[in-house]
Amino acid sequence: MLNMCRSLVVVLALGGAVAACAGDGSRESTGQYIDSATITAKVKSALVQDPQTSALQVNVETFRDTVQLSGFVESQAMKSRAEQVARNVEGVRAVRNDLIVRPKQ
Repeated sequence: MLNMCRSLVVVLALGGAVAACAGDGSRESTGQYIDSATITAKVKSALVQDPQTSALQVNVETFRDTVQLSGFVESQAMKSRAEQVARNVEGVRAVRNDLIVRPKQ
């Protein structure tokens, strides 16, 4: 009987751990979070390597394969280029471009 109770406790604990890793409508699962972090790193790297974008002023966040770009750029061309660079990264399903054009003064 004691062994059965211990087994039940272990099964319930493992079930709870697995449930905690699952995502819902407003949260990512552990696997989705890792995938999003990887995509974010790839997009940032691509922006840094692109000579036409100003990666230091562009913030990148990813949620369920959708990339959000925010921050400031100097021209509409830079805004469009940053979106194009992000879209070309493997794993990106959509891009939300919230960059603000603010010319140098």
